Amino acid sequence: MDKNEVLAVLNDWNIWRGEQDTGIGRSVYLDRLEALMGSNQVITITGPRRAGKSYLMRQMVRKLSEHGVKKENLLFVNFEDPRFTSLDTKLMMQIFDVYKEFLSPIGIPYIFLDEVQEVEGWEKWVRMMHELKKAKIVVSGSNAHLLSMELGTLLTGRHLDLTVFPLSFQEFLAFNKMEVSAPLDVAGREAEINRLMRKYIESGSFPEVALSDKKREILLNYFEDILAKDLLKRFRVRKPHVMKSLIKYYLSNVSNLTTFMSVERFLHASSDTIEKFAGYFEDAYLIFFLKRFSFKIKEQEKSPQKVYAIDTGLCNAVGFRFSENIGRLAENIVFITLKRKQALNPQVELFYWKDVHHREVDFVVKDGLKVTRLIQVCWNMREEKTKNREFRSLAKAMKELNIFTAAIITEETEGEENLNGNTVRLIPLWKWLLAEENL
Repeated sequence: MDKNEVLAVLNDWNIWRGEQDTGIGRSVYLDRLEALMGSNQVITITGPRRAGKSYLMRQMVRKLSEHGVKKENLLFVNFEDPRFTSLDTKLMMQIFDVYKEFLSPIGIPYIFLDEVQEVEGWEKWVRMMHELKKAKIVVSGSNAHLLSMELGTLLTGRHLDLTVFPLSFQEFLAFNKMEVSAPLDVAGREAEINRLMRKYIESGSFPEVALSDKKREILLNYFEDILAKDLLKRFRVRKPHVMKSLIKYYLSNVSNLTTFMSVERFLHASSDTIEKFAGYFEDAYLIFFLKRFSFKIKEQEKSPQKVYAIDTGLCNAVGFRFSENIGRLAENIVFITLKRKQALNPQVELFYWKDVHHREVDFVVKDGLKVTRLIQVCWNMREEKTKNREFRSLAKAMKELNIFTAAIITEETEGEENLNGNTVRLIPLWKWLLAEENL
C-alpha cells in the first residue's frame, strides 16, 4: 500500500475530520479502562467477537479528546478493515509513519489497535513501541489465549487486561431505554422488567442484537463469523464439520454435565479432538466449562464438567428452542453474571457441587481459600417435590462446606426459608441480577 491509501483508511476510522460512531456508553468498562490507562502499561482488551470492544476503544478515544488530548495525538486502527493487505509488522510501522507524517502528534500519542491478533508478529512491534516510549498502547482481540500467551511472553508484568462481556441485565435495560440505577427506579415497573427479562433470556445480550429487530439473523451471522474467523481460520481446522457439530451440541446442552468421552460417542470423533476443539471454543469466548468442587484436585479433574455458552441468544438461534429450556438458559445467565464478576477479581473461583448421591448445587463461589456463596437455580419452585429436592441438596452442601446462607434463583418465587438453622433466600432472577450489578 502507498501512504495515501493508508491515510485514506485511517481517516475513515479516526476523529481527525469529524465525529465517529461510538455507540451507547457502558460506564462500567469505560471507567475501568480509564483507570488502567493511568498506568505505564500496555492495555489488552479481550472478549467475544461483537461484545463491544471496538466501541469501547472508540468511546475512550472520544473521552480523551473531551478531556483535552489533541485529536492529532489519538490513533485508532482497525485491522479487520479489508483494505489493509499483508498484515504484518511492516504494515504496522508504515501506519505509524504515515500517521506521524500527516498528523504530526506532539509528545507521546495514544494508539488503539483493534483486533490486533490479525497481524503476524504484532506483539514484537507493541513491545518495541512500549519500551521506546513511542506511544501509549491499547490492543483488543477476540482470543484470550493468543493475547495472553503472546504478550505474556514478551511483556511479562508490563500489561494489564480487561475482559469485555456482552450486556449485563442492567445494561440491557438501558439499551431498551429503561434506566434502573436505584431501588426506587424499580417500583411499579416490575411487569415491564419481567417482560424484558424474558427477552434477555430469549435473544441474549450482544449489544447490536439488543438494538435490532432482526435478532435471529444477526445471531446466525455472529455464529458463522465466530466459526469462520475465530476458529476455522485461526486454528487451521481440518475437520470443520466436526467442529460445527460440536459447537451445536454444546449450545444445545448448556447447564448440563458433559465429558469428552460422552461427546465422542455422540459425534464419532476422538475424545482428543473434542478436547482440543473445546479449548479453542473457550479461547474464543464461545463456550465455558465449570469443574466440580472438590478439595482433591484429581477428583476435580476426573469429574464431568458443566458446559455454558457466552450468550443464550446464540443457544436459541443455533441450538434448542427457548420455551422448552428456559430453566437451563436462566442458569446459563447466572453463570455468565458470575463469570463477569470473576473477570474483575482473579481471586474468585467458580465450581458446581455434587455428592455421591447425585445431590447437586449449581454454583459454588470460592474467594481465595474460602467458600463464600452457594447458588442454586430452579426456575419453578411451586411444586413441593421440587422444593424439597433443592433444599436437600443445599442442606448437604452447606453442611459439608460450612456455609450458613445460600440463594435459590427462581422465575418468580420470593422469600426466605430456615434450613436446619441456616438461611436460604429465594429470589427472582431479575432481582438477583440487578442486585449483583450493585443496584
